This record gives sequence, structure tokens and C-alpha cells, in this order.
Amino acid sequence: MDAAPRVDPDLVLWSVPEEERAGRPLLVLLHGYGADERDLFGLSAHLPDDFVFAAVRAPLTPPWPAPGFSWYPIEGLDGRDPDAVTAAGHGLLAWLAAAAPAASVGLLGFSQGAAVALQALRLDPDRIGFVVNLSGYAAPGALPRDEELAERRPPVFWGRGTHDDVIPTALVAHTTEWLPAHADLSGRVYAGLTHSVSQDELADVRTFLMKRLAG
Repeated sequence: MDAAPRVDPDLVLWSVPEEERAGRPLLVLLHGYGADERDLFGLSAHLPDDFVFAAVRAPLTPPWPAPGFSWYPIEGLDGRDPDAVTAAGHGLLAWLAAAAPAASVGLLGFSQGAAVALQALRLDPDRIGFVVNLSGYAAPGALPRDEELAERRPPVFWGRGTHDDVIPTALVAHTTEWLPAHADLSGRVYAGLTHSVSQDELADVRTFLMKRLAG
């Protein structure tokens, strides 16, 4: 396995100060390739304010001239190494273990941030309660706790667009098969949506999150 890249805790954007976080559910926001921690932070205004939101900056820098940051390297459109996704998941979990304690933890990721969110859930289903997967995918290959995950079936929301041409077709097909077998899946395909997030999708995510709060 690749060495786990370190998440810098000083670069995390929090929705509330530390003294207001204890005992509240935490939703961690994981941006996509070439973005940064500010990219998804604005989504918090559209989501239930019962959550504490933490937007994390990915630890790697893409090759020039790509902007922003990345969770793992991408070599061409089809070059996504599952071991690198796993390493990123370990790095995220290491940061989470050191972060302020929370009543519960969920992950919301976009694109490769969503892939890392699902991988972190697979690595530590005791720590991660649910995942919101926006335009992402489940990394191929088996992990040691996959069978346990299939028994637990944690809640996962997966939204993607009919016009998303960024995630390879093979990975979408794999995710379509893998997620229902390992999670309590809420999924929707949005007509006309590209590799992005729509207002309709945000409304569905909000409904999904409200159910997590009610549970």
C-alpha cells in the first residue's frame, strides 16, 4: 500500500469554533480533483445546520498546470489506482482520529473526494456512519472489512448525471453493482447533469441527511 498522505489539520475549514462542536454530528466535506477546501464549504448553507461541517483540503498537488489539490494521482482519464485511493482513505481517517470528537461522523465527497469517502467507510465502518457520494465511484478490489460492510449495510447516497463524462464507464458499472451489495443505497441519476451538483441533487442530499439526523 502507498504511504498515507497526511491531511493538514490547520487547513480544515470548520463551520463553528471548537467549543461548539462537542456532542454534535460531524459532516466532513471532501472536494474533487483540482479544487480545495473552499469548493464544497458553500454547500453547508443548503444542508441541515444540525451538523458541524468540516471541509478538508486534499494533501497532494496535481502536476502543473492543474490548479488546486488532489486526494490521489490521476494518470489519464482511466488512471485511478485503487491502492492510492486506499492510502488517501487511511490519511483521512488518521486526521479524523485526531480531530475533535463527534456524536457521529458522515462523509460527503465530490468526484475523487467521494471515492475516498467510500474507501474510508470500507476501511473503518465503526467510525463512519454514512456517505454522500456525489459524482464519484467505489474503487475496485476487495478490502478486509467488505464482508462486514455488506452485513451492516450503512446508508449511502449516490447521485450522478446522465451527461457526466469524467468518471470512466467501467467504474460507474462497478459502482452500480458494488454499492447495492454493501450499503443501504439511495441513488438517483439526474437528467442532463454533467460532472457537477444541481439544486435538485442538493435537495435530495438534504432529505437524506435529515433522515440520518432522525435516526
